[in-house]
Amino acid sequence: MSRLLINKPSAMQRAAATMSGRAAAALPLRKPYPQQQQQSKLTPSVVIRRWKSFIHSVQKSTTAASAEPAAAAAAASMTTTTATSHRSRIQSEAFGGRHSPFDARRSFSTSTKMPAKCLQLENINPNFITMEYAVRGPLVIRAGEIEKELEKGAKKPFDQVIRANIGDCHAMGQQPVTFLRQLLALTFEPRLLDSPDYPEDVKKRARAILANCQGHSVGSYTDSAGLEVVRRQVVDYIEKRDGGVPSDWQNVYLTGGASPGIKSILSLIHAEVGGKPPGVMVPIPQYPLYSATIAEYGMDKVDYYLEEDSGWSLSRKELQRSFDEAKKTCNPRALVVINPGNPTGQVLTRDNIVEIIKFANDNGLILLADEVYQDNVYDKNSKFYSFKKVAYEMGEPYRSQELVSFLSTSKGFLGECGIRGGYMEVVNLCPQVKAMLTKSITAALCSTTAGQVAVSALVNPPKPGEPSYDLFQKEKNATLAALKERAELVHKTLSSFEGYKVNPVQGAMYVFPQIEIPPKAVEAAKAKGMAPDVFYAFELLETSGICIVPGSGFGQKPGTYHFRSTILPQTDKLKLMMEKFRVFHADFMKKYK
Repeated sequence: MSRLLINKPSAMQRAAATMSGRAAAALPLRKPYPQQQQQSKLTPSVVIRRWKSFIHSVQKSTTAASAEPAAAAAAASMTTTTATSHRSRIQSEAFGGRHSPFDARRSFSTSTKMPAKCLQLENINPNFITMEYAVRGPLVIRAGEIEKELEKGAKKPFDQVIRANIGDCHAMGQQPVTFLRQLLALTFEPRLLDSPDYPEDVKKRARAILANCQGHSVGSYTDSAGLEVVRRQVVDYIEKRDGGVPSDWQNVYLTGGASPGIKSILSLIHAEVGGKPPGVMVPIPQYPLYSATIAEYGMDKVDYYLEEDSGWSLSRKELQRSFDEAKKTCNPRALVVINPGNPTGQVLTRDNIVEIIKFANDNGLILLADEVYQDNVYDKNSKFYSFKKVAYEMGEPYRSQELVSFLSTSKGFLGECGIRGGYMEVVNLCPQVKAMLTKSITAALCSTTAGQVAVSALVNPPKPGEPSYDLFQKEKNATLAALKERAELVHKTLSSFEGYKVNPVQGAMYVFPQIEIPPKAVEAAKAKGMAPDVFYAFELLETSGICIVPGSGFGQKPGTYHFRSTILPQTDKLKLMMEKFRVFHADFMKKYK
């Protein structure tokens, strides 16, 4: 393969053309799918942005390594003007430039300071180039740079960066739940089991977990699907949540957050059927994990649009349109539903869920129910219904619908993102297929034991009458009440802005408003090679220190502009953030209107 690329200099050009949707069949690295150009929907400028950004980072690190100490000292005293110049360069390279990536690549590869590398952009898996993950993209990189500039004394119109780009609860000041941290402490340091400082109900749970560990230590491997004692606790939790709908602990897999479980199922369905590549139906707007993983695996993303005007609802008519259109070029195999919604914050009604289940069943799709925000419901008229419960109550044939649901300790009221705990429940999978899924999971040995302990704390909390119950309930209720207050605050504030259209935040942790960007601002964005919503987000970051994610990173209807912001900053900081936002938006509109 390497010899082919070396002997044919045009291979890089063909790869770029493939990523921009013009020449998928020319790519020598793998057999392309006939509709890959539709799936990627990338322009050459997008590819240029990615390649130039990569090359720039390599060159920058090489230059830094060989720089004289005096240069480092000069960099430390960088002025605000220099920072602004640096910002413009970063933005230009991150969102499109004027030079061909091939020119950059030639100067890069012929440099006498850099030996030839085995791995280069033209001979790695092209899916790595295609994939994007918006919530940690160029804006977030720039936010990190600004934080370092502030630490070095740079003068800016703000004194801190407010990271509203990602649902990281503890990073935004949420306090950990005592019960969970005590359970972690006792399982990781069993000698504390003799301490009078820990309640007996926590000790009892810790002993049960340790008894299920090899060598009575969380430092040992667990079964690949996780500790049996925790999986059985998950089953009890599901049955209680769903009003007695039966569950089987052998259908439960403990995962490092929801993401590995989602990726394992998407990998499982990655197979051509009837000569067509697999497609995965995802909501637009969607959580970028799905688009990134689908691109990484070289599958087709099949978009279906949520109805913004009716509170981000989902219609069967739109699902059918999307499915029928996709059938021309791929074989849709799975339907992803995020409820409560990310980034949209809606909570599906039971009737809506019934429609979705019927559609999936009628069209032979496996349902992937992303339900990680099921505890985050704030609207008094909304209620969470699990897809499993609704399908069971619908009776046959829907009771036999293939379904995988996901839950995580990173969201809800725990917010333990870094511990990486979660589970998936597979329902009605063919036993042979389930065996293959289990075999695949064994290659990773097991998820982290810390994450498994966190799942135990989530699904087996203190019960009434136990020593930890009152404090647990107090902390849980306080966290959810604060999130509800912030959801209302964000909706009320943003709704007052000129040119904003904001749906209520019924659940989850985000708001996804639509904004009208004036034509002059659209032209200014175009001049900088940016999408208008990206331009707006960069202006917000550089002017106020607020980091959000442009709607284009999640998908949006053509001609509309959105952004996603979390509601996670603590209330005082959120009020400050909203005021900064108000001032920025008023100035932005005045400048470009």
